[in-house]
Amino acid sequence: MAFIAGEVAPGYERVQDAFADNFANRGELGAAVCVYHRGEKVVDLWGGVADAATGRPWSANTLQAVFSTTKGATAACALLLAQRGELDLDAPVASYWPEFANAGKETLPVRWILSHQAGLSALDEQLADPFDVADICDRLARQAPFWEPGTAHGYHGFTYGWLVGEIVRRISGKSLGTFFYDEIATPLGLDFWIGLPESEEPRVSTLVMPELPPIEVMLAWPDDIKQAGATNNDPTSLMHRSLSLFSNDVDWNSPAIHAAEIPAANGITSARALARMYASFVGEVDGVRILDTDIVKQAAHETDTERDLVMNIQSRFGLGFMLSSAYTPMFGPGSFGHEGSGGSLGCADPDRELAFGYVMNRMQLNPAGDPRPAALIDAVTASLA
Repeated sequence: MAFIAGEVAPGYERVQDAFADNFANRGELGAAVCVYHRGEKVVDLWGGVADAATGRPWSANTLQAVFSTTKGATAACALLLAQRGELDLDAPVASYWPEFANAGKETLPVRWILSHQAGLSALDEQLADPFDVADICDRLARQAPFWEPGTAHGYHGFTYGWLVGEIVRRISGKSLGTFFYDEIATPLGLDFWIGLPESEEPRVSTLVMPELPPIEVMLAWPDDIKQAGATNNDPTSLMHRSLSLFSNDVDWNSPAIHAAEIPAANGITSARALARMYASFVGEVDGVRILDTDIVKQAAHETDTERDLVMNIQSRFGLGFMLSSAYTPMFGPGSFGHEGSGGSLGCADPDRELAFGYVMNRMQLNPAGDPRPAALIDAVTASLA
């Protein structure tokens, strides 16, 4: 039986039961979950093992790499600038980043970057060095889109972070990671970094990379998920090129990777910080609100209904955030957030002023929907009924 600690408010006992059941029946190794409702923390649980090799237990202060769940934090940086009037979402990217005005991108607006409609999901050549952000941005500025921008969307798995990050840097003078820490993490008191300080590295849990599920599970996947998997195995496909940007294997447990700024993929945080951040997007948390109602409405509005040209499935995006879908249901219509490879999830429901954060170190390959956060969300929903 996995060690579980933390607390839940009266009425949220179902969430604790679902969390324990994830360890007992859904392969959880180490994890944490946190929920805010109307600005108050109502669930804060953690348990299991932070490092399988040493047996180090997961503690209240354990941090976790969350992959694309980072994109929600990155989106919030751009949206905060828009809220302040420093960034016009309908202005050309080139008005802030002049070098971007190349290869038919002269009038491409900022909102198409945020909504994965820019056609820049991959690079013409693989990267040997994920740390040279200036070089990556130079390449993106010179490069022609893979499809006509604005006519369709396709998941910008890695390039999204560098594109948004460069826009933020050109306006604020700060790197994305620095801007996020100064303007969002610090006011809220978040344990959340995009570019981890060396002093925090000992707190980070060790990722266990995903394995293929049993064949009977894969055979039960919907046809579009099976087709997407086949597409990703084709090295010439846009999906493979977009998700396999690096010419060398990347060790996501490496302190060097943790310390880098890869704003689409290498955020280090906790469930508590994720939930608190999203709570500040839909209401006040201890007197602090980061995004106001108007910008959240814009961000949570679906921008394109066509099939994702990269992932080859029906995905849904607003401005930087995933929206509720069959594979990432969150809290249903109106909710927004972002999942990360392997299972992590941060999201919010504006109508109920509800915010959720879940992190884990055993990554699972569940393209049809990870049952662990789904079970926790179901339990939260039942608790509110």
